[in-house]
Amino acid sequence: MSQATNKVTEEELLRQYDSEFRTRDYLGTTAKIVTGILVIWSLFQLYTSSFGVLEAIKMRAWHLGFLLILSFLIYPASKKSANKRKLPTVWDMICILLTLISMGYLLLTYDTFARERFGIHIEMDYYMAALGMLVTFEASRRVVGNALTIICAVFLIYNFAGPMLPGAIGHVGFSFERVTDIMFWGSQGIFGIALGVSATYIFLFVLFGAFLKNSGFTDFINDVALSLAGWTAGGPAKVAVIGSGFMGMVNGSAVANVVTTGAVTIPLMKKTGYNPKFAGAVEAVASTGGQFAPPIMGAAGFIMAEFLGVPYRTIMLAAIIPALLYYVTIFMVVHFEAKKIGLTGIAKENIPNMVQVLKDRGHLIIPLAVLIALLSTGVTPLYAAVFALIATVIASWLRKSTRMTPRIIIDSLVEGSKGAIGVGMACAIVGVVVGTISLTSLGLTLGNNILSIAGENLFLAALLTMFISIILGMGIPATAAYIIVATIAAPLLVKLGVPPLAAHMFAFFYAGLSNITPPVALAAYAAAGLSGASPNKVGIEAVRIGLTGFILPFFFLYNPVLLFNGETVSASLLAMVTATIGVVCLAAGLQGWFLTKTNIIQRIGLLVTAFLMIDPGLITDITGIAILAIVAIWQRMTGVKSKAGSEINDSTSKISG
Repeated sequence: MSQATNKVTEEELLRQYDSEFRTRDYLGTTAKIVTGILVIWSLFQLYTSSFGVLEAIKMRAWHLGFLLILSFLIYPASKKSANKRKLPTVWDMICILLTLISMGYLLLTYDTFARERFGIHIEMDYYMAALGMLVTFEASRRVVGNALTIICAVFLIYNFAGPMLPGAIGHVGFSFERVTDIMFWGSQGIFGIALGVSATYIFLFVLFGAFLKNSGFTDFINDVALSLAGWTAGGPAKVAVIGSGFMGMVNGSAVANVVTTGAVTIPLMKKTGYNPKFAGAVEAVASTGGQFAPPIMGAAGFIMAEFLGVPYRTIMLAAIIPALLYYVTIFMVVHFEAKKIGLTGIAKENIPNMVQVLKDRGHLIIPLAVLIALLSTGVTPLYAAVFALIATVIASWLRKSTRMTPRIIIDSLVEGSKGAIGVGMACAIVGVVVGTISLTSLGLTLGNNILSIAGENLFLAALLTMFISIILGMGIPATAAYIIVATIAAPLLVKLGVPPLAAHMFAFFYAGLSNITPPVALAAYAAAGLSGASPNKVGIEAVRIGLTGFILPFFFLYNPVLLFNGETVSASLLAMVTATIGVVCLAAGLQGWFLTKTNIIQRIGLLVTAFLMIDPGLITDITGIAILAIVAIWQRMTGVKSKAGSEINDSTSKISG
């Protein structure tokens, strides 16, 4: 397959499975104007996040203004208007004008409203709020799709429909003035925490990811992964796991990660001997895991830190063990599958030399090292992102082959601001859900209803939370799904005695895993498009391979030591070691291969060992080690007998001959 064909396929898949990439291209002067707005937005965000001083509500209003204008310029209202154009449509221009009126009114009158009128509204405030909400819904429909927009519309209607609803979900109802005040003028609705995080942390880290990518970091990671694992059994699949994991740490988008790395790794896996279903599933699972992997963890990690009121490094630290266990499982599933079907690696002459790779592009790891070092020392994510971005440009200049020219820097500013539109609009529109829950006490009502079903049974409450997270995550951004579930269900888990960090991480994991959970598994479907397998079969296989991700949250819910949230660091490190042994056993049990092919009893023994070892505790660990030792000795003895039998047969054949 030619590179041009690959590129077209990537673009088609992104447009098909990720609404954030269904953009429109312009011709001539309009294209330059749009590029100019994108660059100005990036520079504005960099300035206000690092040097400028702007009130929170005004910062968010400017951010939303740019989001809305660019949404109407870049994202078509319908398929008919999606082709290349010289000018925006009339409807686009009307939406942009309404955005300028509503956002301009907010920015120009906010000081008067807050300081001179002491928060008392005049009639025009409500009309402008309604106008601002309407354009936000229209932009959301274009950018993040119908699913999330409809959910948010239902929540908005709920504010007014309370008196007509029966039982516990009913309420007294709220006036137009009250609803618009909460949703638009306050900090609990559209301009709430989620949009605030988008306007600061998320934008800068998306921009950093664009700079890192355009410096050649993607190629560097792929070559490192090939050097490390390409020559081993089933090498291409291991390259997919390593490469997708590293890239996911930076970009946080499961679908984009599948398409970017999968265009290379999936054909390699198929060529090596993996069936298309397995190849697509490996890439989907590996790409989805990037959302859980520090240091960036997509957008939800920053929002979690704001919700919990803790430093971001606490979230980063908590995610280390779950992310590690997730990727160890995938890696070992790939390894055991390769052993089972007798696959080899890539020929050594086709693998880059590690020393040469590090010599040519090893300097590109400097920005990531700077970012991790700064975040670890307690520097705010804003400053860490700015310094890491500067470090990216400077590091690229250390070699002529990776040097970022002014043109590449401008392209990175454009790509970064474009990439921030999707998650930014999701954060804006989901504010309607958060505002509704705050205004109507819906979260408390739903929590009490779940509690009435689950009683004091934490497992049942967690199971219901898991289903809510996965269902809400189907077809909508994981960040938005996490915000909704964290607002509704996380407080319930906390009420049952779960530490807040574990409760939020629980919701976060399942919201992200919705990308590989049928019937709407967007990452799996994108991978299926590259592998040529059935989307549903790839989705089901992805769930099997990523089973650790579905199991693990229950363990850290009961024992937060896996989140470095225990009494001592040594306890967490010990839990990490034993749980790593556990997930290796889980992979072996899933694939039916350990030292050699397993029988049914050995397979059951490995799966039981997996659960015992993942669950931190002395008794469970000792029991698990004992069972594992029995299985290993049994397999070793069986292997020796098989080898001896083969040698006898060979000798007999020679004598007969």
